[in-house]
Amino acid sequence: MDRLDAMRTFVTVVSEGSFTRAAAKLNMSPQLVSKYVSQLEDHLGLRLLNRTTRKVHPTEAGSQYSARALLLLEELDDLENQLGDYQQSAQGVLRLSAPVSFGTSHLPALLMDFQRAHPAVAVDVKLDDRKVDIVEEGFDVALRIGALKSSSLIARHLAPIRLVTCASPAYLEEHGTPMNLQALKGHHYLRYSYMDNSDSPVHLALVSQRKSPFTCNNGDILLQAAIDGAGIVIQPTFIAGPALAQGDLKTVLPEYDPSPLGLYAVYAHRKFLPSKVRAFIDFAGGYFDSPPHWDNFTL
Repeated sequence: MDRLDAMRTFVTVVSEGSFTRAAAKLNMSPQLVSKYVSQLEDHLGLRLLNRTTRKVHPTEAGSQYSARALLLLEELDDLENQLGDYQQSAQGVLRLSAPVSFGTSHLPALLMDFQRAHPAVAVDVKLDDRKVDIVEEGFDVALRIGALKSSSLIARHLAPIRLVTCASPAYLEEHGTPMNLQALKGHHYLRYSYMDNSDSPVHLALVSQRKSPFTCNNGDILLQAAIDGAGIVIQPTFIAGPALAQGDLKTVLPEYDPSPLGLYAVYAHRKFLPSKVRAFIDFAGGYFDSPPHWDNFTL
């Protein structure tokens, strides 16, 4: 027995005063209506209706049960209607994870424009360069940068991410501008700690020199160290672009630039996707130009 169906059937019988009228209202046979009520009575171990040839009357227990059941069914219908509203229009709290440097530099404009388009959605952002567990940590969407490996997660490509090797003019004047990989010998490498698995020729050549005076998991700090003349750095253009445009940094060995990465919106499920998540993914998917604006600098 489906208890909700039986409950709804019983309440309809009480309100209509007969099995026949209840059956017509519920678009089912009188026999099925009678079966549902009988099963409900068996389940409760109580007689809920007194039946006559022409009409049915609720017992005292039936009257109490009908009144409470009606309130429960109305509350359930209201709950389902509210959930339906979530599917019809984007609303609620969107929990978003994003990398630190990208988040501080480029996420505010995206989020402000998104909320202007979807004012019923509040955004709760956590910035973290580690790869968060979306499901375990309760995030709706994570923005990730990299070459994504196959997984059970769904990913939407948002923008290309270009990596460049660069150093300050003062550093290159003092230590020389390397023209090939062999010329990197002796140079200082400002190493991004999450890049250790990279197969970039420049990264591998610099790491082999064992001259990394500074290692950090934050690109903005490494960028400033490079501007201050501490060494050579490999950074995405969404971090290094302004310094390159202003001449604070110069590119080195551009022919060996690492393969481009991607910015992705990653989420757990495609089925029954909440409207707030679908709205954000669709909005972010069309937000950045190709190439993105952070690549608008002169090498």
